[in-house]
Amino acid sequence: MMSGLSALVMNIFLPSLPAMTEYFDTSYRLLQLSVAVYLGVNAVLQILIGPLSDKFGRRPVILWGAVIFCLATIGCLFSTNAYVFLLFRMCQAAIVTSMVLSRAVVRDIYPANQAASMIGYVTMGMSVVPMVGPVIGGMLGDAFGWKANFVLLLVLGIALIGLVWKDLGETKSRSSLSLRQQFLEYPELLASPRFWGYALSAALSSGSFFAYMGGAPFIGTDVFGLSPTELGLYFGAPAVGYFFGNWASGKYSARVGIDRMVLIGALVVALGLIVLAGIFALGAGSALAFFGLMTTVGLGNGLTIPNATTGALSVRPKLAGTASGLAGAIMIGGGAALSALAGLMLHPGTGAWPLIWIMLITSLCGILAILMVMVRSKRLGGLDAAD
Repeated sequence: MMSGLSALVMNIFLPSLPAMTEYFDTSYRLLQLSVAVYLGVNAVLQILIGPLSDKFGRRPVILWGAVIFCLATIGCLFSTNAYVFLLFRMCQAAIVTSMVLSRAVVRDIYPANQAASMIGYVTMGMSVVPMVGPVIGGMLGDAFGWKANFVLLLVLGIALIGLVWKDLGETKSRSSLSLRQQFLEYPELLASPRFWGYALSAALSSGSFFAYMGGAPFIGTDVFGLSPTELGLYFGAPAVGYFFGNWASGKYSARVGIDRMVLIGALVVALGLIVLAGIFALGAGSALAFFGLMTTVGLGNGLTIPNATTGALSVRPKLAGTASGLAGAIMIGGGAALSALAGLMLHPGTGAWPLIWIMLITSLCGILAILMVMVRSKRLGGLDAAD
């Protein structure tokens, strides 16, 4: 639930984005920043969350993040203009504590290869949320208006606080280092080439999905003329693939190995986008082709993200919380930039091509990142070797 709510916040309201643009009497480009600013603040917070949780424990940081999220959601509901809404939307990013620390909790409990499997199973459950989230959001938007999405988020946020308070024990003993010393641990991670390789593998592979989040509402409404409910049904396509990718990670990561699973995932993302580009080049592009092939992006991310995340957390196991936050910040920060870029490049008359190119180039760079990790890991003799 911790991971799932974080995923739901990102995309449940996107089918209602055109209606929200009309409500706030503003431009699509401005309101589309609700994705980019959320991801940007999300990235900054992830840098802080890791050291804070390593110092004070996972449980209190998760609880405070959920409380701030609920207050910010109330602010979104009562916003009177787009700028006030975007301000509270930025504050909603506090829920990222749940996503980051759910992974750190798993890594606290399990060794590296087994942790990859367990994170795969956790995120497999999480993947159901973005699959059904836009569908529910589109239906709520059509039936009750866009604010219904945020009412649902508030109810779920309150439920999460109750569940964590009652059920989540502390998995991390408090560090003897001061908070300043915790932050000074970052250079140890930043000096590790393999940490950078894993973090960039996750960031570049998932970058295709974040660009999709920024551009797909425009593609669905402007290029293919879909209604909010129809867009919600199509929008969840990557989550279908993500579900099966996470299932495969849970089942095979311990057997196949982290690096090879990341490479397979990166190749799946790139190949799916190459096929999509070919279809559009032949003039056969359609909503079914565009959104249908997004399942390969989800499938590849389902293979890549749990394994690349586990690799990043396992380079320095004693810094798992810090590594989770920093790797997440790199991934989400890149996602924020790509989401904003997609929104900037898409306008009436461009069609889907700008988004396809952004996603394809990003995915190819992800393949290069994991290949560099594999070369270095082979040279050092495995995951547990010193960098």
